[in-house]
Amino acid sequence: MKNQRCITILLLALFLLAGCKPALYPKHPHYEIHKPKVIYTPSKKNLDKMVKDLQGSPYVWAEEGPNKFDCSGFTYYMYGSMGIELPRVAREQAKVGKRISAKELQYGDLIFFATGKSRKKITHVGMYLGNGWFTHASTAKGEVVYSNLFTSPYYKKRLCACRRYLPSTTQKVASSETWNSGKKLTQPSTLPGIIHKAHPGGMKRAVIIKTEMKEIEQPSAKGNLYVQVGSFVGKPKRTLLHTITNRGFAYKLIQFPKNGKSITKLLIGPYITRGETKSVLAKVRKYIQKDAFIAEIR
Repeated sequence: MKNQRCITILLLALFLLAGCKPALYPKHPHYEIHKPKVIYTPSKKNLDKMVKDLQGSPYVWAEEGPNKFDCSGFTYYMYGSMGIELPRVAREQAKVGKRISAKELQYGDLIFFATGKSRKKITHVGMYLGNGWFTHASTAKGEVVYSNLFTSPYYKKRLCACRRYLPSTTQKVASSETWNSGKKLTQPSTLPGIIHKAHPGGMKRAVIIKTEMKEIEQPSAKGNLYVQVGSFVGKPKRTLLHTITNRGFAYKLIQFPKNGKSITKLLIGPYITRGETKSVLAKVRKYIQKDAFIAEIR
């Protein structure tokens, strides 16, 4: 009887702990963008401090800190805290700053990935640390983690852009020989927040990760494509929602504050392929809303 009571208490404690972790994709995301307070001057030293402080922070879609982040919210927060303004989403962040190649990567550079079906569409971003390591808010891990670009075929294959934003980043941490060879050493004994010193031979090398890294997962197994019917102050009329369901479609409501008002996006979906979504769009425009369009929610 005593053992059974202990097991019950233990299970209850585990349940409560699990409940403390925020949902990766909350029902009502905070789409209003909060600019971070400028507390640092732009430097590798200050970036390094933030990298260490923020490791393990929860991943939450549409958040940009200070305690939880999505991938672009994480980079937006770190650079914004140094007074360097970046666009809020990854694909827009990749359009600004100095374009560099993977061979030129230095500490603090942002690296952009195409993790969806299209190998050209940017959907993920991380910050390079050196020796192949980068930090990012990962959906697979549900938190801010370290990963390695050189030793992960997944990341290396999906890398599609590199950008630099720091005004003076002088220490080079990757060489062309490092990038092409992909040679491996043992895992470092310390976390990679600070750039590791060069190999005794003078050449900086990749570092192997002994534990297998999970791939970045798609946010929804059902798809990320929707037909957006419109945005509304408050909630859409019930007659419109009934029309959607009567036509055999499933809908989703996303609410967020804007200029002191509650705004609701009305979406039909989700769908996996763009072809399927275009077919639905044609029907929606014909029977429900002429101005409907395709939206991708990640």
